[in-house]
Amino acid sequence: MKTCGWLWWLGLLMLALRLSAETLTIATYNVENYVAADRMVDGTYRQAYPKPEVEKKALRAVIRALDADVIALQEMGSRIYLEELQRDLASDGLKYPYAELLDGADADRHVAVLSRRPFASVTKHTELTLSYFGKKEMVKRGLLEVRFATEAGEITLFIVHLKSRFTDRPDDPNSELRRLGEATAVRDQELKIFPEPANARFLLVGDCNDSVASKPLRALAQKGKTEIAEILPATDSHGAVWSHFYKKEQIYSRVDHVLVSALLKSTVVGGSATICDAPETAAASDHRPLVVKLELVPVSSTAVGSK
Repeated sequence: MKTCGWLWWLGLLMLALRLSAETLTIATYNVENYVAADRMVDGTYRQAYPKPEVEKKALRAVIRALDADVIALQEMGSRIYLEELQRDLASDGLKYPYAELLDGADADRHVAVLSRRPFASVTKHTELTLSYFGKKEMVKRGLLEVRFATEAGEITLFIVHLKSRFTDRPDDPNSELRRLGEATAVRDQELKIFPEPANARFLLVGDCNDSVASKPLRALAQKGKTEIAEILPATDSHGAVWSHFYKKEQIYSRVDHVLVSALLKSTVVGGSATICDAPETAAASDHRPLVVKLELVPVSSTAVGSK
């Protein structure tokens, strides 16, 4: 009877903790050239043309479907485009009052973030470099580091957009070496910030332009015997796993990812991310966004460190 009583109280305690848990929903979304770019519009080739209004409207509908607290963005234009999206979302009743954009070596396409929650801090890592065929090169879109204060401790979000598969070098097909160099530079910067990743609460999200089994993804997940973060599985409501459609070659692939540190993994609802398949995704972008929901149980600051 004593054992049954103890189990009853334990169950009650677990239920109370669950009911008091704080939730944080994070999405990552490549919004496909939210910038003036050369593109086909209504069957006509246009130079330096803004993202068409029909695509913007569809994009906002997808963002509504995400219902995320924080949205990591890739292929965002300059700050004026981010502010435009912020205003248009607010006009639709979707207020994301906090926004940041990283100005990296890529002058046209940036990583950015929209948030309903205030930032505890923002760090823009624009200095990351790699050695590429004997030359020092910049990580083109840099690394955006955003932190949030929660009752379970500080949560860090890293946002990336690794090099695309386009290349003008025959000795680096699909820019595989360049992308691996960028991933390694990002990984090493993470380890400078969190030398003991097993004791840290962070996520890395974004368009990695590569698959789960690729060398860049393995570099982001692990260095030698050091486990850095786990690549979350992700499916849509029908069980499909693709996040990008390459129209020219009719190829569906998974290039967008969410990686989570070991300490944060237990807070991931369902243990996986979700790929949004709202009806408007096809019109909004060639990518589909990924969403992860964290259920954060308050803990004593002495029980687990934030780094």
